[in-house]
Amino acid sequence: KASLPEGVEIVETYNRSELIQRSIRTLTHELVLEMVVVALVIMIFLLHIPSALVPIITLPTAVVISFILMYLMGVSANIMSIGGIAIAIGAMVDAAIVVVENCHKKLEEWKERGGKGSIDEVIISAIKEVGPASFYSLLVIAVSFLPIFALEAQEGRLFKPLAYTKTLAMLVASVLSITLVPAILMIVSKNREFKKGPIWWTRILNFIFSPQMKNEDEHLISRFLFKVYGPVVDWVVDQRKKVIAVAIAMVLITLPVYFKLGSEFMPPLNEGTILYMPTTMPGISVTEAQTLLQKQDEILKSFPEVLSVHGKAGKAGTATDPAPLSMMETVIVLKNQTEWRTKDRWYSWLPHFLHWPFEWITPSYMSWDELIKEMNKKMNFPGVTNAWTLPIKGRIDMLTTGIRTPIGIKISGGHLKEIERVGLQVEKMISQVEGTRSVFAERVTGGFFFDFNFNREALARHGLSVKMAQESLAIALGGKNVTTTVQGRERYSVNVRYARDFRQNKEDIKRILLDSPKGYQVPLSEVATIEVLNGPGMIRNDNGLLTGYVYVDIEDSDVGGYVKKAKALLNENLDLPPGYSLSWSGQYQSIERVKEKLKIVLPVTLLIVIVLIFLNTGSAIKTSIILLAIPFSAIGAIWLLYILGYNMSIAVWVGLIALLGVDAETAIYMLLYLDLAYEKRKKEGRLNTFSDLKEAIHIGAVKRIRPKMMTVLTTFIALLPIMMASTASSGADVMKRMAAPMVGGIFTSFLLELLVYPAIFALWRERAFKSKGDYNP
Repeated sequence: KASLPEGVEIVETYNRSELIQRSIRTLTHELVLEMVVVALVIMIFLLHIPSALVPIITLPTAVVISFILMYLMGVSANIMSIGGIAIAIGAMVDAAIVVVENCHKKLEEWKERGGKGSIDEVIISAIKEVGPASFYSLLVIAVSFLPIFALEAQEGRLFKPLAYTKTLAMLVASVLSITLVPAILMIVSKNREFKKGPIWWTRILNFIFSPQMKNEDEHLISRFLFKVYGPVVDWVVDQRKKVIAVAIAMVLITLPVYFKLGSEFMPPLNEGTILYMPTTMPGISVTEAQTLLQKQDEILKSFPEVLSVHGKAGKAGTATDPAPLSMMETVIVLKNQTEWRTKDRWYSWLPHFLHWPFEWITPSYMSWDELIKEMNKKMNFPGVTNAWTLPIKGRIDMLTTGIRTPIGIKISGGHLKEIERVGLQVEKMISQVEGTRSVFAERVTGGFFFDFNFNREALARHGLSVKMAQESLAIALGGKNVTTTVQGRERYSVNVRYARDFRQNKEDIKRILLDSPKGYQVPLSEVATIEVLNGPGMIRNDNGLLTGYVYVDIEDSDVGGYVKKAKALLNENLDLPPGYSLSWSGQYQSIERVKEKLKIVLPVTLLIVIVLIFLNTGSAIKTSIILLAIPFSAIGAIWLLYILGYNMSIAVWVGLIALLGVDAETAIYMLLYLDLAYEKRKKEGRLNTFSDLKEAIHIGAVKRIRPKMMTVLTTFIALLPIMMASTASSGADVMKRMAAPMVGGIFTSFLLELLVYPAIFALWRERAFKSKGDYNP
C-alpha cells in the first residue's frame, strides 16, 4: 500500500484462503468434540477410571499416528482428510472397548470363584477370547473403503484423501487393539494402593487409579438395560418367526423409498460466495455490457445478505479464459449465514427458546436455494439468461466438462447452422421441464462480421494487390506497432490506427484510404464492397465434430431425476437429423461415470468383506447371519436421507460404504456373544432342552448388552456433532451427508440386531433339539 499513489488502494474482492481456514476450523472443532463425547460415553458405562483410560488413551494415540502417516504420505489437512478421521473416531475405539469390557466380565467371574489363579492369566484369556473378532471387525471396516480408492477424475481427487486417512486410522486402531490395549490392561487391572505422601493426595490417586471394579449387576445403567431388554429377548425368542417376518417386511417397505431419493454428483459446499453467470445474445457492445453489468451489481448489492459484488464482462488477459462479452461473471461475497434474514418455518409457532432442537434440520435463516431464487426473480433483464453456481464448483465443472451449469447438452454434427437450429429446439423443449431455472442454447452463428470483397480489376488499375489492401485495412482498424519509446527502464510500444470516430460504422469504414504505389490515396469503397454477415463467434470441437452447447440451470439439486424427465421429453419430441448426436454433460456425466465404476468395485469389495468374515467365523451360516446387518442398516439410512431431503451423491455413498464396515463389526460382536454363551453352556453340559438354549441366548444377549451398547453409542454419538453442525459452517454440508446414512443405519441396524439376531440364532440352533422327545419350543 505504501508504494501506491495517494488515494489508491488495492481492495480484495475474493479470497479462497478464508474458505479453507473456515472449513478446517469446522472439521477440527467437530473432531475434538467427537473425542470428548466418546471419552464421556466410555467413562459413564465403565465407571472405572483405569479401565476407561485404555480406550481413551488408545483413541488420541491412533489419531496422532494417523496424522504422522498422513505427513509421511504427503496427504494435506483438508475437509476430506480430516473428515476421514472424523467418521472413523467412534469405530476406532470399539476393539479396545470390547477387550476392556470382556476383561471386566472375566475378572468378575474370577472374583466369584474366590480369585483362584493368576490375574494375568484371566486377563490374557479374556483378550484371546474377543481379540480375533475385534481385530477382524476393524479390518473389515478398513477394507470396506476400497471402492473409494477406485474412484477417478474429480471424485477421486476429492475423496481419496478421506479414504487414506480413514483406512490408516482403522488399521492403526486394529494394530493397537492387539498391542497397546493388552499392555495397558495388564497395568491398570492390578489394584495398587498408594500410601506415600499426604492423605488427601493418596486418596485422590487411589480414587483415580485403584478404584474397585463394579459388577454389572451393581451398575446403574447395566441394571436398567437388563430390566428393559431381558423380557424383550425372551419374547422375540418365543415369537421368532413373526419377528423375522416383520424385519423382512420393513426391508421391503424401504425399497420404494430408496427409488424416491434424488441423485446429484456432489453436495453443495458452503463457499460463502455465489458465482452469477448471466448470458446475453452475441454482438453486445462494450458500452452496453458495462451498463448492464453495473445495473446487475447494483441490484445484487441491495440484498442484506451480500457483503460485496465484483462483476467482470469479457475476456481476462489469459488464454484460459476465452469468455466473450456476452458471458459475464459476478462474484457475490456473502455475510456469515447466521446473519441472513430469517424465514417462518414449520416450528415457528413454538416459543423461541424451543426452536434449537429443530434448527439443525431446518435452520430459521434463509437457505442458499431461497436466496438464489429471490435473486433470480430480481435479476430479470430482457435478453439475459441467468445461471447460478459457486466459484470453485463452477471452475471445476468448466475445467472437467466445459459446462458451467449443473447440466449441459452437447449437440454434435457437421454444420453449425443445423447445430444451432437443433439447439434452439432443445432450449424450447427443456424450458417446459419442471424445475428448470434457466436454459440457454449457444447461438453458434450469432457473431457479427464485416466481409470485404475486393474488386481485383479496380485494385489493379491503382497498382494495388489484394495483400497490400488487406494490410492497409488491418492497420487502419486493428493498428500496428511502429516504434517503441524508451523512458528510463520502461518501454512503451507506439501503436498507430484510425481514431474511433473514423472506424465506428460501415460508412466510416468505406472512407478508409489506401495508399497507392502511384502516389495517391484511394477510398476503400472504390475497390471493395462491404457486407455485414452472421458467423460463428466461437467454434467448438468435441470428439472431432463441430459442437454446440445448451446450458441448463435447475432449481433443485436432483440432477439425476431432472435429466430422466428431460431425456424422456426430448426422446419423444425431438427429431434429430441424420449424422447429429446429442449427449448429456455437466454433473450428470460425472454421476454416470461414478455409477459405472461402483457397479464393478462394490461387488468385489463385498466379496472381500465376506471372505474376511468367513475367516473369522469359520462358518457359512454365521457369515450369512452377520451379512443380514446390511439390509437392517439400509432401513434407517434410507429413511433418514429421505426425511432430511438429501440426494444420493458421492458423499452419501461414502457414508454408506463406511456403514457397511460398521454394520459388519456390530453384527460380529452380537453373534460372538451369543455364540460364547451357547458354547459355554454346551461345554458345561447344560444345553439339553430348548429352555436351556433360550437361557443361553438370554445370557449372550442381555448380560452382554453393555459392550454392545458402548461400541454402537461411541460411533453413533460421535457422529451426532457432525449431524448437528450448522449448515452455515463451511464444510459441514459435505460431512453431514456422509454422517447421515451412518447415523440412520447404525440406529436401525443395532435395534434390529438386538431384536432379530436372538430370534435367528434360536431358529438356527433349535434344530439340535427337534429330534429329542423333550423339545418344547
